Amino acid sequence: MLPLPRARLARTKVIICLALAGCLLVLASPLFAQQSTEQAGNDALAKSILEKADQVRFPNEPFEVVVTINSTGANGPADTRKYRVLSKGRENTVVMVTEPTSERGQILLMKGRDLWIFLPTVSQPVRLSLAQRLTGQVANGDLARANFVGDYTPRVLRTEKIAGEPMYVLELAANDRGVTYHRVLYWVRQSDYRPYQAEFYSLSDRLLKTCLYENYRPMAGRARPTRLVMHEALHPDETSVLEYGEMRLRDIPDKFFTKDYLKRLE
Repeated sequence: MLPLPRARLARTKVIICLALAGCLLVLASPLFAQQSTEQAGNDALAKSILEKADQVRFPNEPFEVVVTINSTGANGPADTRKYRVLSKGRENTVVMVTEPTSERGQILLMKGRDLWIFLPTVSQPVRLSLAQRLTGQVANGDLARANFVGDYTPRVLRTEKIAGEPMYVLELAANDRGVTYHRVLYWVRQSDYRPYQAEFYSLSDRLLKTCLYENYRPMAGRARPTRLVMHEALHPDETSVLEYGEMRLRDIPDKFFTKDYLKRLE
């Protein structure tokens, strides 16, 4: 049998390779489809868990709540601050300082991810970052914006038990750099979607602080965490405790969430 010409031999090899590639693609397609379906299912589950946990923390309806923050540390005296918070639609929030008296009249306004502070001694509101510290271990975004569903893309990392309670462990990746934290690990109880714990990470993936959600009590129609305990990662003895009380649903006009209206709020 005479050997095939080189050109014909090369073409034959190409045809054989293409045929093999086609066979492999046919064999692999069900696997790829299964992986894609599993990923879509994971994404849907993670989003559903996060949405339900957000509904546990705060109502979907407009509401008002009083927040007291007590901060302690090894190198300084204890500090107490009190705020009145108005929130509507998870995208609009007004935070009014009520204590200490020396800072009364200061107001934070959040619209979407835009945040301003109004100071009685300054004629125009000043733009702020959500990640900037408000007091103690509490960032502006911790109080002014608590919309995990809108700010992060979740995925289910694993499940585990804490004190016998099954938990979902979610990883939340920031949708953009304007949110409060770059990444969050979030423990949510499987039985009722109550948040249990969160770890907050910086852009360089350094652990900044942890938060425990405690003292679930009825507020505005359902049991919600009324006590949040935040520990600074590098200095665990530096702690801020947020106490939520007097939460009530109320009608809040849209004009409340405008820069021009801030001076009229009390």
